Parts: sequence; structure tokens; C-alpha cells
Amino acid sequence: MGAKAEISWKGRTAEGVRCEVYARRVGGEWRFFAREKRYDPWRALERPPLEDWLELLDAVQRRIARRLLRPEEETRVKKTIRERFPEADLP
Repeated sequence: MGAKAEISWKGRTAEGVRCEVYARRVGGEWRFFAREKRYDPWRALERPPLEDWLELLDAVQRRIARRLLRPEEETRVKKTIRERFPEADLP
């Protein structure tokens, strides 16, 4: 999990269970994976919640500031969020 196209964070599920989440850019899209404990297998998230998309957007913006990602990636992520969550209020 050390590639530039992978971003990970810790969060909670809707039930309040702690979990690890990571997003990997494959081609032009982001794919999300999650697991509850360290040695559990990663499972693909078919429909990641808005909170995970916002975490990804925040991480992408920080990586752009450090010149680890291209600025166009922020636009792509915001566009995807607006398509999947039209009610989301993005700056």
C-alpha cells in the first residue's frame, strides 16, 4: 500500500465499528476497499458513502499541495462526487 495512487484512512462504519479504508486509482476511477481488523481481508466497497468520498477529496487536496498528485485529480474527484451525490455541498 505504498503507491502514489493509494490513499488510506481510518474511519467508522454506519454501525460505529472502526475500520480501515483505502482508495486506489485504477485507470481514471477510484476504487474503495475496507477491512475491520489488521489481518482481515480487504473487501471492495461497491457504493462507498459520501464520508469516504470527502475523506478522499481532502487527502487528494493535501497531496496536490505537496506536489504528489496533479491538480486535475481534484476536479475529477469533485465531478465524481457531484454525479454520485447531487445533494452534496462542495466548495
